[in-house]
Amino acid sequence: MDIRQLQQLVPEPGRDFDAAACLAVIPALSRLADTPQDPTYHAEGDVWIHTRLVVEALLAQPAYQQASAEQRFVLFFAALLHDIAKPDTTVIDAETGRIGQPGHSRRGAVDARLLLWRAGVPFELREQVCRIIAVHQLPFFALQGDRSGRSAEFLLHKLSWELPVWMLCAVAEADMQGRDYAGKAEVLTAIELWRELAAEEGCLHGPRAFADDYTRIQYLRGARVHPDYPLHAPEGSSVVMLSGLPASGKDTWTARHHPHLPVVSFDDARQALGLRHGQNEGAAAHYAIDRAKALLRERRPFVWNSTHLSAQMRSRTLDLLYGYGAQVQIVYLERPEGEIMRRNQRRDTSLRNDDIRRMLFKWEVPLPTEAHRVTYQAVTG
Repeated sequence: MDIRQLQQLVPEPGRDFDAAACLAVIPALSRLADTPQDPTYHAEGDVWIHTRLVVEALLAQPAYQQASAEQRFVLFFAALLHDIAKPDTTVIDAETGRIGQPGHSRRGAVDARLLLWRAGVPFELREQVCRIIAVHQLPFFALQGDRSGRSAEFLLHKLSWELPVWMLCAVAEADMQGRDYAGKAEVLTAIELWRELAAEEGCLHGPRAFADDYTRIQYLRGARVHPDYPLHAPEGSSVVMLSGLPASGKDTWTARHHPHLPVVSFDDARQALGLRHGQNEGAAAHYAIDRAKALLRERRPFVWNSTHLSAQMRSRTLDLLYGYGAQVQIVYLERPEGEIMRRNQRRDTSLRNDDIRRMLFKWEVPLPTEAHRVTYQAVTG
């Protein structure tokens, strides 16, 4: 499977999609037909029946018909792959028989990322697809805010920095149209109201404006501040936080762009402690964090060189950096899978290629909302 095969699957406006061709090019979709769903929300049947109905509903939308070729690619594959992880997340209650697929959106984004990465899909298009999949159900209930008490406006402001909100609305609408559910009309109304709120907030087709990057990060991290009024930024370290799979070029990038800055690195910590990869990771982390804290107290600039592969891993580091008032730039580096495996085999490391393959299932690319500045340097195979 490659990018050209995927592009051929995307229907032109007014054309039907070829479900058989999709199954031939993406065999993982065949598992959807064997995956049941809760009949309360999906009386139409299994996941593949639902997926086909969702894609058909999307193709009928003016949003799809009026989109550019690249936008149609994103919309089509976000709809086609939105439930790709349901086979692996399905849970059936032994007593009640109720069917659930907890976490299928977030897991689906990871599965879609691997599939599209290996096909050589351009980074920006791939990540738009994955970000939509990760939150594709959010518009169903976003007007109510979320469990953390964050408002519908806040959710829109945040999402507008991460993905095209109009695309998310289009996929969510198709997702609801492509099912047999008693409450469908009510949810479709909620999606339309959320779309209208996004337009009123000025973030339906682009990111919500903020006074500056510091104010934006403080707002997104929960500070009670209005986006239009700047906060006074404290004096803290300027930190470049690297992110990317092993062997994606982080050491080379650091040596080229910041050869004179101190570097905090778990690999260096392991070497200093005489540890192999995977051996006493707690001690290596403690060593590196102590080094970072010393630099932060002195307000010195430095590079934090680690994979920071999942949102959870990055959150721990970012909480520490922001706690010291640091200004953070995330630099994300990416290479094709084959190149990463070849590079890793040539390195002097205890990390095996099989270890990297296992890490792929935790791979979440940094979002633009995570730091004052996020830059992406991805090479597509």
